[in-house]
Amino acid sequence: MATEDIQVRLCLQEIVKLDLEIKALIQDIQECATTSEILEDINADAQAKVSKLRHKIQDLEQLGREQEKSSVRQIIQKDVDSHRQRLSNTISTLRQTNLATQFAIDKSEKEQLLNGGSSVRQRRLQTKESISKTATDITQSLMGLNRKLAEQVVQSEDTKATLMRSSDTITTTHDELRNMTGHIANSKKLLSKYGRRQITDKLLIFLALVFFFASVLYIVKKRVW
Repeated sequence: MATEDIQVRLCLQEIVKLDLEIKALIQDIQECATTSEILEDINADAQAKVSKLRHKIQDLEQLGREQEKSSVRQIIQKDVDSHRQRLSNTISTLRQTNLATQFAIDKSEKEQLLNGGSSVRQRRLQTKESISKTATDITQSLMGLNRKLAEQVVQSEDTKATLMRSSDTITTTHDELRNMTGHIANSKKLLSKYGRRQITDKLLIFLALVFFFASVLYIVKKRVW
């Protein structure tokens, strides 16, 4: 198995692994109904894995560009687009889950606050700031992913245009080679004809010389005898 194929397989395995780990963290967030500190820790881990997954998808895209066969490049690019779309959906789910969990925590803390818990009020303020920051980070991640998808569309259009130009060049070269083959065939016919004419000329010269010497011998014979 080629080294490139092994690298692609390992990269795909890592992407699938990270995707499953992020989904598991989303499940943990859904089940987190205790404190905002625990939610922040889970979100920090999720953000780190989202960043790592994004880089792995970029690595897969680079490996696809390095493939020699265009068919393999297209297959890998489809995988890249699919994983990018899946990552975008995962980030959206992560954000929605955070909002829902935070709402549940806020509701619980509100109930405690109504019972006179001053410490809960402090944690609630901190939680709102934290969830606002988390929502902002996720929004920025989505915007970056959308920009990346737009750049990929432009690159795909450029690749398509390059392939079309290459196809036109191949067609033109084929026509030129076909015309050149016709010229070579005509030249071969002319050379063969010229060769035959040389042989004919040599034969005529030989016959003329024979006739000349025969005439000389005849004249000499007549004068001597």
